[in-house]
Amino acid sequence: MVKRASWLSVTPEPERELPGAVATLTRGTRPPAHAIAEEQARIEHLILHGSERQWLAYLHGVVELIDATAQMSDPEVVRARERARTVIFNHHNLLLGLPGRAAERTAADRARLARLPQPTTAKDAHEHNGLPGNHE
Repeated sequence: MVKRASWLSVTPEPERELPGAVATLTRGTRPPAHAIAEEQARIEHLILHGSERQWLAYLHGVVELIDATAQMSDPEVVRARERARTVIFNHHNLLLGLPGRAAERTAADRARLARLPQPTTAKDAHEHNGLPGNHE
């Protein structure tokens, strides 16, 4: 039997965007390069050697981190939180089109992320809309 791995089709954006955002949220400020590299390695390991369930658990942990840093006002943390929220929300919405139960498993996090406040200014909305070139 071939292992179903359709979830891997939606990992490129999180793999590219989350290391810096998660390292920033974890530290509460701009992280050193080695912290970002460690997060990149963690994500790469999950994608190459983990399961869909482990990947979704990782993303759930990032949603928890987004909530845990909600009161922090450091501009780096605010940007990282918005980036992580946008990336995971997009990822989880893409799961709706894939076979399997991933969309069902992420429904609570998708709803939780949808309830978070959106950027308040047009400039913020443009910077956090996930368009190419809007990276941290």
